[in-house]
Amino acid sequence: MAYTTIQVSAETREKLAKLKTYERETYDELLNALLSLVPSGDDEGEYTDEFRIGLLRAKEDIRKNRVYSHEFVKKQLGL
Repeated sequence: MAYTTIQVSAETREKLAKLKTYERETYDELLNALLSLVPSGDDEGEYTDEFRIGLLRAKEDIRKNRVYSHEFVKKQLGL
């Protein structure tokens, strides 16, 4: 598989690093996992209004710190 370099800010890289499921997960694996969460859109490649609204709500939740870390959830569930 061929790889390429992309430019991201240091802040973006730090955010991506915090999203890793395990320490040695590559950024390629992480980005593919994140992209798998995004629906492919309809036949014209457009996203539904429902999906777009969901994204806006999620961004608002993140901005207002209404999110939980993976570690916090694991502790709450006793895992």
